[in-house]
Formats: sequence, structure tokens, C-alpha cells
Amino acid sequence: MTMEEKEIQRASDRLAVLAKIEEYERKGLFDQDVEQDPPGRVLHPEDIKYLDRGLVSRTKRNLSFGAARLFFRRLLKQKKLYLNPAEGVEHLSSVDGGAVITCNHFHPFDSFIMQKVFDLSKRKGKMYRVIREGNYTSFPGFYGMLMRNCDTLPLSSDPATMKLFLKAVRQALNEKNCLLIYAEQSLWWNYRKPKPMKLGAFEIAVRRGVPVVPCFITFLDTDRIGEDGFPILSYTPHVGAPIYADPALSKKEAAEKMRAENAAFCKEVYERVYGIPLTYTTETVE
Repeated sequence: MTMEEKEIQRASDRLAVLAKIEEYERKGLFDQDVEQDPPGRVLHPEDIKYLDRGLVSRTKRNLSFGAARLFFRRLLKQKKLYLNPAEGVEHLSSVDGGAVITCNHFHPFDSFIMQKVFDLSKRKGKMYRVIREGNYTSFPGFYGMLMRNCDTLPLSSDPATMKLFLKAVRQALNEKNCLLIYAEQSLWWNYRKPKPMKLGAFEIAVRRGVPVVPCFITFLDTDRIGEDGFPILSYTPHVGAPIYADPALSKKEAAEKMRAENAAFCKEVYERVYGIPLTYTTETVE
């Protein structure tokens, strides 16, 4: 349904989220979530077996990935989103070993888009997603099923579990898999600008001796209106050249340089696609 055919009232919960995003940008609270997610419980070592390759785990994985791919195909067929050809997929294809992939985080759909990008790269291995603790332990319904079964590596507030997490990260990268990390830390619904990234993703890349492959997804309004009263979006993934650690620098300095190069890539894509300079309502962005 086009904008001209019907005026749909905008969903109140989305308007509230947009108001909170505007407030948080002004205050510089870029790493704070704006959604009303369910409270999460602590993930203890006995609650998870990272990189579980047993029969039950593999069956759940296959069923969940099948459901996810069917769901995404239906979204495209029903024109609830549009996906344009990815730009720069060859950069991901060119990395022979393990890699950390970063991406802006603005919608649950961006995980489906990144899986599509990974599949298009025709890389061997898997793309593991680093997710927040509560998404694994407490997220309900369809998305909760995906969070627990689709190659996810949840963080934890339990130090003992984090030791297992870091061991799994090391193993996954040593096996030449990719690690998708939302370095911005927070999900801001339909927020077009790149947010400042935490250093952790880049520290992992430096410690494990793997490159960072930056990705930035842009999206434009279409003339169709969704059920929430907002324009249905047309997404374009942009993949940048691999970023390698500078061996002449300390590990911390190398990670900071990689983060700066990643941010520069996102800024370039943002300004090129949207045709406006990247600015924020905050006085400083760290």
C-alpha cells in the first residue's frame, strides 16, 4: 500500500522509541538500548554449551535456520522490506581465515541481512553472532528460538561463563569462521547514522590475529507504508576492505586504530549514500 492510498496512524511504541533515540543522541548515550526488552537472567556455565555440535544441537540449528530463511523470504515476497544487491561482498570473500565482522545495529532484520551477505560471499565455515546475555536467556517467541539456536555466542555477566565464551571465540576463529559483533552495543530502531563503537571487537581481532571486515547497512524509504505507519525500507549492505592490525603498535593502540578505520568507512558510506555530512546533536562523540 502506497503513501497516497492510505494514511496509517504511526505506532505509539515506535514514536516513543524515536523520541528516546533523539534524547539519547543529544545526551551522548549511544550504547544504551531504547527498546523495552524483557529483563534477562544471568547465564551460568551450566546453562550453555558453546559451539555444541551434538545431534540435538545440530537438529535445532538446522530447523531454526530453515525457519529463519523461510521467514526472511516471506518478508521479501510480501514486500515488507526490500533488499538491494550488496556492495563489496568480494572483500569478505577475500579473507581466507577467521575474521571479525562489524555492522551497525538498527533492527532485528539486520541479522538476516548479514547472514545473506555472508552466504553471498561463499566463504566456508559459519558466521557466529555475539549477542547480549538477556537475548539468549530470556527473549521469547520466534526471535528467542533464533537467539538460542542460530550460531550465537552469548555474552554473560558471570565471569566463569565469560571464560567459556572467550574459549569459544578462540576456537571459532581458529577454525576460520567469522564472528559478527555489533560493536555499537545498542540497537536503535531505524537509526541511520553510525554510532560510536566499543573497543572489544577490535581487541578480539588483535589478540586472535584476524582482520576486521566492516559492514554498514544503509536504508531508504520506499513509497509503501508498513503496518506500523512508517515507510517500508529498502536496504543496501556495504562491505569494506579488511582492516588489519598494525604490528608496529601495541595491542591497545592497534585496536584503537582499527576502530578508527572502521568508523571512517562507515562515515564515508553514510555521507556518500545519504548525501549529507555526518553530524550528531551531541557536542562530542567519543
